[in-house]
Amino acid sequence: MCVYIYIYIYIYIFGLGIRNEAGQRLIEFCQENALVITNTLFQQHKRRLYTWTSPDGQHQNKIDYILCSQRCRSSIQSAKTRPGADCGLDHELLIAKFRLKLKKVGKTTRPFRYDLNQIPYDYTVELRNRFKGLDLIDRVPDELWNEVRDIVQETGIKTIPIEKKCKKAKWLSGEALQIAVKRREAKSKGEKKRYKHLNAEFQRIARRDKKAFFGDHCKEIEENDRMGKTRDLFKKIRDTKGTFHAKMSSIKDRNGMDLTEAEDIKKRWQEYTEELYKKDLHDQDNHDGVITDLEPDILECEVKWALESITTNKASGGDGIPVELFQILKDDAVKVLHSICQHIWKTQQWPQDWKRSVFIPIPKKGNVKECSNYHTIALISHASKVMLKILQARLQQYMNRELPDVQVGFRKGRGTRDQIANIRSIIEKAREFQKNIYFCFIDYAKAFDCVDHNKLWKILKEMGIPDHLICLLRNLYAGQEATVRTGHGTTDWFQIGKSTSRLYIFTLFI
Repeated sequence: MCVYIYIYIYIYIFGLGIRNEAGQRLIEFCQENALVITNTLFQQHKRRLYTWTSPDGQHQNKIDYILCSQRCRSSIQSAKTRPGADCGLDHELLIAKFRLKLKKVGKTTRPFRYDLNQIPYDYTVELRNRFKGLDLIDRVPDELWNEVRDIVQETGIKTIPIEKKCKKAKWLSGEALQIAVKRREAKSKGEKKRYKHLNAEFQRIARRDKKAFFGDHCKEIEENDRMGKTRDLFKKIRDTKGTFHAKMSSIKDRNGMDLTEAEDIKKRWQEYTEELYKKDLHDQDNHDGVITDLEPDILECEVKWALESITTNKASGGDGIPVELFQILKDDAVKVLHSICQHIWKTQQWPQDWKRSVFIPIPKKGNVKECSNYHTIALISHASKVMLKILQARLQQYMNRELPDVQVGFRKGRGTRDQIANIRSIIEKAREFQKNIYFCFIDYAKAFDCVDHNKLWKILKEMGIPDHLICLLRNLYAGQEATVRTGHGTTDWFQIGKSTSRLYIFTLFI
């Protein structure tokens, strides 16, 4: 009760005019929510109190307010209007000055991105020269890849410029800004007629500039659409309309309590992801790890095909090396990657970097404070995609023999759109002949995240897939590590035991 009286007294003493019914409702709202009306706390001259002026300039009232929590009352230093501010409205600019003691937040390190449109010739020359000095014979895959990775990273940082974020274009023209200056001068001198005329002129020119600005953007969007430049098309759309990004400022723990500290948030994400991909303790993998009966060796033409077929302009994995840094080297990169892939093929041992994933939480529907309401997108090393594409191509011939013709999705040349067209045709025929029709839709929760690896190896064995290929897959998924990249930095690396995100062999379970 004392709190309410305290707020009521401060509102009543330094207000302006007679309080009406709306003002009384505002006071009641503040009492119920323990709020303070800041621009009634300080004694000011009348010209610092009113927030609205009638069109004829004869009446001034206070109808705009800044509210804050009562616990922040001591942080408010002043609250007043600035009648001379050039807002172009009949309302005055209301300003509150406050001072807060905030906790120092450490700067999070974001992975930088190379400007891949400006890869200099110096990069290719230096990297080719350094690749010539590599010993590619009889090397451990992990050791060879680490040396290649370090060479590419050092050369890239030294020679390739970092991608800079483009500044947002301003649509107000110089003519509009000059009129805005004249309008401000007219207002400060009290020239009401001239101010009114300049304000109308400013609004007219501003509307014209805005229309022209967005018109030019739309023309660029249409041109990109006509030319088939999908990447530029959607980039221009995002720049024009802006994109909302849900901020991960806080997250709930397993008991529903809010976590706001950076370290607590990272630990919660690690805890959630570890639990999601945790392997069953009773389901151990007893694989010995090496097969002596090998499939035919990998050819350089396979490596070249795999490298060229990898999609560009994609986020890189934990090593920070985009595939474009290899593709620009052409045959020199093919030779080095072929050597790494061939060593993996013979030893069935993968570089640890190629078994690591960086999870990016992407919010979906629902409360963004719940970890379960996020997609976890996995970023893997682009270099590992070369070996994965070769391995997937070798597996594909066996899988195509087993999968039925009606199976679509995750298969080349068989999309779900064809099935949608078939369903529509069935519905039309059923309505024509007045027949009942029943559809069953099954949604597998966390489908790619909950595949039992041992059952998968058993299915592959029953399908007649060679032991060598199965061994490569088992060793790829054994000892996988991951980290979660949050808005507060990345978590520690941790083991994961369930995931088929690297290859689309999940279709075997459907």
